[in-house]
Order: sequence, then structure tokens, then C-alpha cells
Amino acid sequence: MSLAQSTRAVSLTRLEGAAAPEAREDVVAVEEPLEIRVGGHSVAVVMRTPGHDRELVAGFLVTEGLVRRREEVLDMVYCRADGGAPEENILDVVLAPGAVVDIARLTRHVFTSSSCGICSKASIEAVRMQFPLIPAPLHPRRAVLAALPDRLRAAQAAFAATGGLHASALFDAAGGLQVVREDVGRHNALDKVVGHAFFAERLPLAGTVLLVSGRVSFELMQKALAAGIPCVVAISAPTSAAVEFARASGQVLVGFLRGARMNVYAGTLAD
Repeated sequence: MSLAQSTRAVSLTRLEGAAAPEAREDVVAVEEPLEIRVGGHSVAVVMRTPGHDRELVAGFLVTEGLVRRREEVLDMVYCRADGGAPEENILDVVLAPGAVVDIARLTRHVFTSSSCGICSKASIEAVRMQFPLIPAPLHPRRAVLAALPDRLRAAQAAFAATGGLHASALFDAAGGLQVVREDVGRHNALDKVVGHAFFAERLPLAGTVLLVSGRVSFELMQKALAAGIPCVVAISAPTSAAVEFARASGQVLVGFLRGARMNVYAGTLAD
């Protein structure tokens, strides 16, 4: 995702104390709708930051339980407008011959905002039963986790320019950065990470650590489980549902990561 795609200059009026209003320009994060279609059938509209759209759609389909394997997806194509030009806000998934997607399983309906969470789920228990539990617990080292926020910040070019984007970053157990994605939506950023792994045929992501820049909701834990991620670490706080989900699924959940200080809500760490 380039800065040109993810940011936009806007005019504003700066007010400060008794000083006269001052006309300025600022850089803000781009937020636009993306309609997701499967075989021409519209399944969702997400508000997202343009860039890595194919990864976003793939990750969405994986974490909603609609596709599992790379070979199920033949291609993804932008629909054409009346004039023949690509419509960059409508992406259609072309399934491979023989692949079957059960649209009725989709638990998120018609429209999804960039901040939507558990409110859109038909049933917590139904979502929890969709994906297998973590088969082998991960016990990451405390020192490794403590170093991750600095590595994430160094890779957040769009956030540095706007201050308005969430990030999800995937690390190996030794703290090596594998991929980072930014988006106005927390779950979109994670879907892009999952989609990246989907196209690389790396799912499930055993032995990895996910770092998210904001709070951890139930939905983020569910998405991480769908991708087989055994450890989720957050700069901010988890919700009660996220803690409950992590403990039930066998995932490590760490919040309020501030250097060597952190809260472990589920699982155990190694010294």
C-alpha cells in the first residue's frame, strides 16, 4: 500500500486560543467502500483504506469460513464501469472449477463498518465452533514481545503521516517481522495479513505472533484463530469477550504492551 493510495491532503482551519483562525492543510487516512462479490454475488461492503484489496478480500473470506485453501480461488477481478474502466471499489472473486462457497454461512450481512465488532455476529457460539482450536500452544519469550512495538512503528509509514490508521503485524517466534498491513479498520488490517498468508499458501500460521496497534475484540481473536495464529499481542486493551475466547481456544493473549511491562490475559510466556 503506497502513501498515495492511503492518504489524502485536506484543507482545515486551525483554532488555537485567542489567535486568529489559520488556514492549513493536513494529511488524513483514506476511507472508501469496497464491495466484495463472489461469483458476481454481493456478499459484503467494507469501509477500508485502499491498497492490498485482494489480500483484504481473501482474508475476509478465510476468517468468515467461506474458503480455506488457495486452490479454491482462481482469480479476483475489479468489475468494469459503464465506460469499461475498472471499478476500483468492487472486487469479484472468481472461484476455481469445483469450488463451492456456502454464502449462507456468512455471519456478517450486507454492510460492515470499519469499526464493527461482535454486534454483527449471529451467535458467539456459532463463530467459536467454526474453526479448530490451537493444537500446539505457543509460549513466546517476554523479551521478544517487548521489542515488537518499536519494530511495528518503524514499519507504519501511513500512520506516521496521518495518525489515523490501525496496524496488524505478523512476527515469527523469534521476533522477526514477516508482514505488516495498515487500514482504517482494525479487522481490515488483520484480514490483509491473513490474505497475504493465504496467497503465500502459509495457512495455518502456526508458531507466529500477531501484534495489533489498538484494542483486541472478540472478532480479532476469532480472525486470528481462523488463520491458526496462536499468540495475539496488543498495544492497548482486550475486551472481556476476547479474553474468554482466547482462553477457550488455546491462544496466548497479551495486552497493554509497554516495553518490558505487559498484561498476560491468556496462556503463558517464557522468560
